[in-house]
Amino acid sequence: MRLRWSTRSPFVRKVMVCAHEMGLVDRLELVPTTVVMGEPHLDLMRTNPLGRIPTLETDDGQILYDSVVICEYLDTLHKGESFFPRDPQRRWRVLSRHALASGMLETGVLWRNESIRPEPQRSAKFLSAFELKIRTAIPALERDVEVLSSTPIDISHVSVACALGYIDFRFPEFGWRKGHDRLTAWYETFLKRPSMQATIPVDNRPKT
Repeated sequence: MRLRWSTRSPFVRKVMVCAHEMGLVDRLELVPTTVVMGEPHLDLMRTNPLGRIPTLETDDGQILYDSVVICEYLDTLHKGESFFPRDPQRRWRVLSRHALASGMLETGVLWRNESIRPEPQRSAKFLSAFELKIRTAIPALERDVEVLSSTPIDISHVSVACALGYIDFRFPEFGWRKGHDRLTAWYETFLKRPSMQATIPVDNRPKT
C-alpha cells in the first residue's frame, strides 16, 4: 500500500499511529508529499481531487481518503480488537469523541495557517475564534479521561492524542495542561506508546 505522507500532518499521524498499533506499518510504502494551503498539488490531485493528505492507494488499486476512512480500512486488515467498536453502547461515544478530536485538528490547522499569514492579512477575529474553539474542547476531553483510561485503545484514543500532540507542536505556548491534570496525565502516559514515539511530528521544510 502507498501512503501519501508528511512528517508534520496530524491527520497522517493519526493513520500512522493506527498502522503501528495494528501491526501494519511494514505494509505501507510512505511517499513524502508536501501540501500547502493555497498551492494546489497537481500531481496529488490526479488521485485525490482535493489534493490532501493522507491519501492511500491499496494493494488492489483503490484510492482512499481522508484519515478516518483510511483508518477504518486498516482496521479491516488486522486480527486485533476493532478500533471502530460495533457495540452501540460504545460505538457512538467513541465516534463522537473521535469527531471532537478530529474537529480540533481541523480547527488547529486553520488556526496555524491564519497565524502564519503576513501580519496585515491576518484576521484577529478568526484567530480568536479558532483559539476559543480549542479552549472549549479541552474541558470536554478532560471529562472523558476516565473512559479513555479504562477502555481498550480505539480510534478516539488515537485522535485525542494526535490533537493534543498537534497543539504542542504548533502552539507550545497554548498551555492546555493548566487546570486539566487528569487529561495531562493520560496524555503523557499515552505518549510513551511506541506508536506515538515513532510518529512525533517534525517540520522538515527548508527554511526561507
